[in-house]
Amino acid sequence: MEDMINVSGVKKTYMKPRIVVFIPAHNEEKSIRDCLAGLGDQSLPKDVELDVFVIADNCTDRTAEKAEEAGAEFNLRLLVLTTQNNKQRKVGALNAAWKSIYGDTLDLYNKQLTPYQEMYKQSVKGILGMDADSRLAPNALIHLWDGLMSARNIGGVMAKYTMRMPKKKGLISKNDPHYEEKIASGEYGGPISRWWTHQQKQDMASWLLDLQYHGGSTYVLGGQATLFRPEALQDIVDKNKLDGPWQNDSDVEDMLLTWQLQKANWKTLISPKARCFVDAMRTYHTYRQQRNKWRSGTVELLTNSDIDVKTKHKGKLWRSQIKTFMDLAVRVLFVLLLTISIATDQFYWSWIWIIPIALASLLNIILAIKTPMHRPIDVILAGLLISPEIYLWVNLITFSQVWLEKLSANKKDGWANQYEAESGKTRSKLIEGILAGTIFIMTIIFLCYKYREYLTSTSVQTAIQPYLLTGWVILTYLTIFASLAMLYQIWTLRGRSKA
Repeated sequence: MEDMINVSGVKKTYMKPRIVVFIPAHNEEKSIRDCLAGLGDQSLPKDVELDVFVIADNCTDRTAEKAEEAGAEFNLRLLVLTTQNNKQRKVGALNAAWKSIYGDTLDLYNKQLTPYQEMYKQSVKGILGMDADSRLAPNALIHLWDGLMSARNIGGVMAKYTMRMPKKKGLISKNDPHYEEKIASGEYGGPISRWWTHQQKQDMASWLLDLQYHGGSTYVLGGQATLFRPEALQDIVDKNKLDGPWQNDSDVEDMLLTWQLQKANWKTLISPKARCFVDAMRTYHTYRQQRNKWRSGTVELLTNSDIDVKTKHKGKLWRSQIKTFMDLAVRVLFVLLLTISIATDQFYWSWIWIIPIALASLLNIILAIKTPMHRPIDVILAGLLISPEIYLWVNLITFSQVWLEKLSANKKDGWANQYEAESGKTRSKLIEGILAGTIFIMTIIFLCYKYREYLTSTSVQTAIQPYLLTGWVILTYLTIFASLAMLYQIWTLRGRSKA
C-alpha cells in the first residue's frame, strides 16, 4: 500500500484501474482474518488492482492489528483507517473511508486533493462494501465486476448471500482447553443453532429466487457484499448535498442508499453468480433484534414523508407487508374460531382444508431443496411444515411489534439494540413468553372444561353460530387468496435460477 501515500513523480505515473474495498469493523478481531482471506482468494479482472480499506471503528480490541497481520499473510494491498468518537457507527465508518479518497466536503479549511490523490481517485472504478464477518466465495469479485461493467447505468451489483452453517458442536472435545472460546465464536453450534441457521438460509434463498424471477433488480443492495460504481455514489452525494454516500437517517442505510440510486436512474442488481457467505443470527434473541431493525427501517422508509425518497419496488414492499398481515390474520382467526368451535361443540372438519396445507408443504419442500447446502432433515421438516411454521410465527411477532411501535411513535435505536443483543448485554424473554403462553392456554382449557355444559347448551350454540359462520367464511376467502399466492410462488420456482 506504499504507493497510496507516495507522492513523488506524480506527473509521470500511470495508475492502473482499481477496485477498493471498504470494510467497517467494530471489534471484529475474531472475524476480520476470514473476511480478508476471502479477498485473498479472488481473481481480478485483467490489469485491475485491488486495494483494501479496513476501518477500525471505535475499536477496543485488536481489530487493526489482526487486519494488518492478515493483509500481510494474504499479500493484500491494505490500509487500516481508525475512527474515534464516531457517533454514526457503520455509516460513519463507511463515509470515513469515502472521504479518505474523495475528500471531506465539510472540512473547514477546504483542503484540496493532491495531484496524486486526484489520480488515485480517478483510478477507482469500483467500490466494494463488505461486512467484517462476511467472506466472498472464490471468483465472486470478478462476477460482481462483470455485472457492474455490463452497462453504463448500473450503479451497484450485490452478491447472493448464503448463511454459514455452524459446525457440529460434537466435533469439539469437552477436554479441549479452548472449548468455551470456540463455542462463543459461533463457528460451532448445537442442533438448535444449526436448525435456526437453515431457516434463515431458506428465507434468504426465497427472497433471492423471487428477485431473480422478476429480472434481478433489487430494492436493497446489502452491505455484506455490494460492488458500487463510484460515479453513482458521487451522484448521490452531489444530488442530496451529503458529505458521504451513506446516511444515518435510517436503520437500513443500505436500503436508503439503494432507493436513492434508483431515484437517480441507476440500476441496482443482484449477481446471478457471485456468492458471499455471511453469519446468521444464531439465537432467537439476536435474530429478533436484527429483524426488528430491518423491518422497522423498511416501514420507516415506506411511511416517513420527511425522507423524500421512493423506489420502483414500493408496491412490492407494501404487498409484502399486506401478505404478512394476512398470514397473521389467518392464523389468529383460525386459532380463535377453532377454540370457540371446539368449546361450543360446533366444529366440523372439511377435507378442503387439506389443499392449503398441501400447497404450503410442497412450496416449502421446493424452497428447502433450492436452498444451497441443504440437509435431508431440513427438507423433511419443511415438508412437515414444522420449521416453516415456527419461523413464520417468530417473524409475525416481530411484524406486530414493529407496527405497534410505529403506531405508538415509540422510536428505538435498532443498531444499538442489535449490537447489545449480539454482545450479550441483553437477554431474550423467550422462556418467559413460552411460560406465559402455556399458562394462558392451560387456563382456557380449564375454563372450557369447567363450564362445558353451559358452553355446549343450545342457547349458547344458537347465539354463537352466526358469528362462527361469518368468521369461517372470512377465513375461507383469506385462505383461498393465500393458496393462490402459494400457487404463484410455486410457479415462479419452476426455473433453473439458483439461490
